[in-house]
Amino acid sequence: MTTSLKQKLTIPLVGLLILMIIGIIIFFYFDKYLSRPVQITNIKIDTKAALKLNALKQISKKNGIKEWELKAASATLLKDKNQAVLIDVSVIFFTKDNKKVHLTSQKGNLNTKTHDMTFSDKVVVTYETSTLRTDKLHYNKKKHIITSDTHVRLEKKNSVIEADSMTTRLNESTTILKGHVKGKFSENFNIL
Repeated sequence: MTTSLKQKLTIPLVGLLILMIIGIIIFFYFDKYLSRPVQITNIKIDTKAALKLNALKQISKKNGIKEWELKAASATLLKDKNQAVLIDVSVIFFTKDNKKVHLTSQKGNLNTKTHDMTFSDKVVVTYETSTLRTDKLHYNKKKHIITSDTHVRLEKKNSVIEADSMTTRLNESTTILKGHVKGKFSENFNIL
């Protein structure tokens, strides 16, 4: 073989040998890196929760008739308690004549056995053109009523009524206000 042919063969062989060595180094480096166990930090464990859901939707019916439909952005079912803690809640209550009463709140609690509920933090209830605002509201499933023992404000167009507490009987379409009831309202002001 001539020197020129040896040089022509040596340069590609040396280049191939260098590429193979680089390939082996890369393989061992990535194999070592990828075989290392992944470490997870900042894990928060809720020891009170049995189950945590990112979204919840539940419908309650009595004798085949829909009473309410609940949606929440998240729900935490608590261990050893018949309770679900709800965040960003929306509920539609149905009256006897199938009209809808809408409720929204930032927080809520659902008793998973009785289906009674408590809502808090910016509670807003709307029915047709009426709006009720309060800090805390309770729903009793057995009686199908909503109640508030905290200050309530009812608004409808230009009318406003405020009271210390209220009870709304959804099946009877009646609302009872108690304690320091005051406001400006017209004759035909009707909440339900």
